[in-house]
Amino acid sequence: MTRTEEFLTELDEGMLQYFREIADELVGRFGMSRAEAVARINAAYEGADIEPYPDLMCHEEPDCWAYGLYFLPKDGRSPHSGSVGDLEEWETRPAPPRDSHVWTLAE
Repeated sequence: MTRTEEFLTELDEGMLQYFREIADELVGRFGMSRAEAVARINAAYEGADIEPYPDLMCHEEPDCWAYGLYFLPKDGRSPHSGSVGDLEEWETRPAPPRDSHVWTLAE
């Protein structure tokens, strides 16, 4: 388990790839920069105890976590790719402040 300069969580190689897939989903689905995607992941998971691949979080596809990182929950639920209709009814989660240490990649 190592910590990369990209993510602020210790990850094995399999989980590092999984976290990168979550970032890919954030970039591809929501049009944000890679730097913002990684910052959102870091803000949510910094210091988390992530097991080697496949960690329990792998029971969901990366897009599930991406939706939760981008949208605020409503009635205890977050949208996901298989059950959402109109995403405009969901409030987006603000990105971490730009001066936060969770921004590990340059824009």
